Amino acid sequence: MEQLFENPTATVVVAVALFVIVLLRASLRVLPEWERAVVLRLGRFQAVKGPGLIFLIPIIDVARIVDTRIVTMNVPRQEAVTKDNVSVTVDAVVLFKVVNPKDAVVQITDYIQTSSLIAQTTLRSVIGQAELDDLLARRDKINQQLQSIIDEQTEAFGVKVTSVEVRDVTLPEEMKRALAKQAESERERRAKVIAAEGEYQAAERLVQAAERIAQQPAALQLRYLQTLVEIASERNSTVVFPIPIELIRPLLDSTTQHNASQAPSKS
Repeated sequence: MEQLFENPTATVVVAVALFVIVLLRASLRVLPEWERAVVLRLGRFQAVKGPGLIFLIPIIDVARIVDTRIVTMNVPRQEAVTKDNVSVTVDAVVLFKVVNPKDAVVQITDYIQTSSLIAQTTLRSVIGQAELDDLLARRDKINQQLQSIIDEQTEAFGVKVTSVEVRDVTLPEEMKRALAKQAESERERRAKVIAAEGEYQAAERLVQAAERIAQQPAALQLRYLQTLVEIASERNSTVVFPIPIELIRPLLDSTTQHNASQAPSKS
């Protein structure tokens, strides 16, 4: 060590080597695949560098690191009134990423906070223009509308909104009861319609069966016999046997003709 201080040349070499090491350490940076460096040289935008190994001029260059991965942002619960005057509480999830690191650094101070505020105001505005039925049954349409509006506003500072999902819709208790009554009434209506449709179809089949039986009168008697078999299988103590009028009509006709022929002779 004493020899090193006694030799000025060696001291200078060591000092230069240390300076170069410190300079390289401050100048070279390694960025992962998802990061970009927005380089400002003397306060002015120079370039967007990365990923991998980048070189910066110490003191002169300043690098702002931007993450280009998709960010998941929760939109806090927002109270809104729908178009049909129903008070609801809604929250959502917004997925976005930085597609232009330069604009995300140069054009705005905090793109994440700004995107969150835009999402909150847009959510209240869209809910106020939609009806409750659309909010509950057509949520995909609401999500697409939210994504389109938010993405249009965030595009100015290099942020791309990839997806917006309305996560939960909270209704007042009286509205829940009203919806339950509506659903119950709808189920009863469907049940009555189905029953009426079944009766109509059964009546159509009966008409067709009657027309077919009218072509073959013997089929009616076979049907009566089958009915007797069904009644007997139920172990009833009383059996009602219906007699078709076609069986006794010839007797009635012959009696009528006989009475008509006897009437003149009696007179």
